[in-house]
Amino acid sequence: MKIAVYSTQPYDKAYLQQHNTGHELLFYEAPLTIGTCSLAAGCTAICVFVNDGVHAAILAKLSSMGVKLIVLRCAGFNNVDAVAAKQLNIKIVRVPAYAPQAVAEHAVALILTLNRKTHKAYNRVREGNFSLTNLAGFNLHNKTAGVVGTGKIGSAFCKIMLGFGCKVLAYDVLEDDALKQAGVQYTTLNNLLLQSTIISLHCPLNAATAHIINNDTLALMQPGTMLINTSRGALINTAHAIAALKTGRLGYLGIDVYEQEEALFFNDLTGTVVSDDIIERLMSFTNVLITPHQGFFTAEALTEIAVTTFANIDGFDKGAPLINEVVAV
Repeated sequence: MKIAVYSTQPYDKAYLQQHNTGHELLFYEAPLTIGTCSLAAGCTAICVFVNDGVHAAILAKLSSMGVKLIVLRCAGFNNVDAVAAKQLNIKIVRVPAYAPQAVAEHAVALILTLNRKTHKAYNRVREGNFSLTNLAGFNLHNKTAGVVGTGKIGSAFCKIMLGFGCKVLAYDVLEDDALKQAGVQYTTLNNLLLQSTIISLHCPLNAATAHIINNDTLALMQPGTMLINTSRGALINTAHAIAALKTGRLGYLGIDVYEQEEALFFNDLTGTVVSDDIIERLMSFTNVLITPHQGFFTAEALTEIAVTTFANIDGFDKGAPLINEVVAV
C-alpha cells in the first residue's frame, strides 16, 4: 500500500522504516492541511499525528483523491472529524495505548521538577552558585494527589503516586475496581479539586472535558495547588490558568501540551520571534514548567506506535476486522 506520512520527524522515519511490513511510505515534514493534501496523490492511506487537523474539507479532498484510510500514530482522535469520515466511507485507525507508563512517568517528572526545582539548581550549579535559597520543596509523602481520568495512563500514574505514599483521589465516569483495591479513592470532580495538593489530568479531550479547568474549577482548588497536564492542551483554559497563577490559586503549573501547540511544538524555533503571546506569558512565570509534548517520547513507546500502526494498516489491507478503528457515534 502507498501511504503518505505527514508531520514526519527524524524519529518517526527511523521507527516506521524499521518496522515497515512492506508498504511504500512517502515521508513529508509538512503537516496535513488543505494545501498539502495533494502530497497524498496516488495513496490509499495517510498517516498523521496529534496536531494534524483531519477536518471535513480535508477529508472530502482526500476522498476525491482515492484515500480510504486515515492512520493515526497516536491515541487521541479529537483532531479527526469521524462523522465526516464515516459519510465518505473512510476508515480511521489509531494506536490506543503505547507504553502508557511513559506519559505517566513524564507527569511525575514534571511534578518532581516543579516541586524540588532541580532545573533551577542545575542551572545555578553550572554557574558556580551552590546556594539553596528559594529551592525548598515539599514531601510528596502523605500529600493528596487528584487524578482526572483513570484510563491506561491515569491508572499507571495512580500506581506511581501510591508508591510515593500519597493519598490518591480519582474522578472518572468509569471506575476501575483494580485501582480501588490498590487504594485509590474515587470521588466527584468537585471534591477532588477541593482536597488535592496535586492535580494531574489524564482524560481525553471531548465536548464534556474541553476547558474542564476554568475559572469555576480553579476557584475550587486550594491556594498553591500544583496542576499537571500531559493529556490534551484544551483541557485547560490557558487564560484562566494564567489568572490563577497571578493570584497564587495555582502554585505550580506543569504542561506537556498546550491549546495552541500546533504552530510551536515539534519545531525548532531558535532565533525566531514567537508570536504566541499566551505561551510567552506562561514562560514568564518561575513556577511554570513547559515541555514540548514529549511525554510519549521513549524508545518503547515509539516501537509500539510503529508496530501497532503497521498492524492497523495490514488489517485494512487484508480486509480483516479493525480492532483499533475509530467509529463515529
